[in-house]
Amino acid sequence: MQIRNILAQSPHEASVASPRIRTFGQLSLGSPWRLELQHARASHLFVWVTKGQGRATILGKRRGLGAHNGLYIPAGTLMALELGKQCYGIAVDLPAHEAGILPETPHHLRIRDVMAQNELTAILDNMQREQSTHRAFGDEAARAHAGLLSVWVRRTLSQPDNAPASRVPAAERLMAAFCALVERDYRSGKPMSDYAQALGVTPTHLSRACKQCSGLTAAEVITQRVLYAARDMLERQDFPIRLVAEMLGFSSAAYFTRFVQNQTGQTPSALRQAARE
Repeated sequence: MQIRNILAQSPHEASVASPRIRTFGQLSLGSPWRLELQHARASHLFVWVTKGQGRATILGKRRGLGAHNGLYIPAGTLMALELGKQCYGIAVDLPAHEAGILPETPHHLRIRDVMAQNELTAILDNMQREQSTHRAFGDEAARAHAGLLSVWVRRTLSQPDNAPASRVPAAERLMAAFCALVERDYRSGKPMSDYAQALGVTPTHLSRACKQCSGLTAAEVITQRVLYAARDMLERQDFPIRLVAEMLGFSSAAYFTRFVQNQTGQTPSALRQAARE
């Protein structure tokens, strides 16, 4: 079986068929690294914070999160979420195939208007009720509520307080382009210098922009994306370790094992076993 076909079997390679609502704990599947490491999701994601604080890094730009903050993150967007232990809220996975309904770019929404907060709460409550009761035509109802969520997002973006910035700093533009390349090529084993060359900048300039926008170096962004994929395949799939190494562009299983052990303190076999205990 070709590697591309194997990768397509991964649960994270397929978008949800219908909207799905979850708590933050359910979103991480009980493993914080699933949110905290740089990764991209196959479905669009809407996050609504109701209490507490956290941080989000989206396309390499780090920003703080607080109560009554919303995030809309399109499928395939490199991202990471660091949510504090006292941070609570709701996450909604939205099918990626429903193009044209939701924005094509990520947005961070700070909702101060109480009426807008209540409208969103009502939409999310209805989605949650449909999901938990398993009534007839539940998927159809979920899609209808997701449509209302889309309208709410677009209405909110039309307000001056949430309008996108007219000018994006050069460092942020470079970071967004870099993150798009990382998401496309992280399985290739390319070094950071190859990404810099593709972007027409020096490795030093790229790392400086990364550090300024995200607090991470360019190499760390690549490392986190590869590590996420490695852990996901090791913990959720039964692929041989040598095949996982090959799928992620490592020259040998031994090199892959050293990479995982340096990043996590555990061997690939130990990570796999611990996840299944």
